[in-house]
Amino acid sequence: MSNAVFYCSFKLRNGADVSDFLQAAEALNNEYISKQKGYISWKQLSDGETWADFLTFETMEDVKNFENNSVNAGELSAKFYSFINLNSCVVKYYSVERSYE
Repeated sequence: MSNAVFYCSFKLRNGADVSDFLQAAEALNNEYISKQKGYISWKQLSDGETWADFLTFETMEDVKNFENNSVNAGELSAKFYSFINLNSCVVKYYSVERSYE
């Protein structure tokens, strides 16, 4: 079975401090996301204006469980999302068909 990706593009809120945002993301990853079933990695991408989270899990079921259970991250996710313009979020799910590493 192929790996699966949770991809979310978004913009930060006006005035959001990038350093603080990245610290919140690191705490969320280290204390919650990395402990989820099937977690492989999380890459954060930016073109200077738009950001994207690229999370890889072992299966599509793991990705969907991660998203459905993300409310369990409590204060960690609240802090992370406080930096994001939630109206700008676009979420997609992908199956990894091939990887060149």
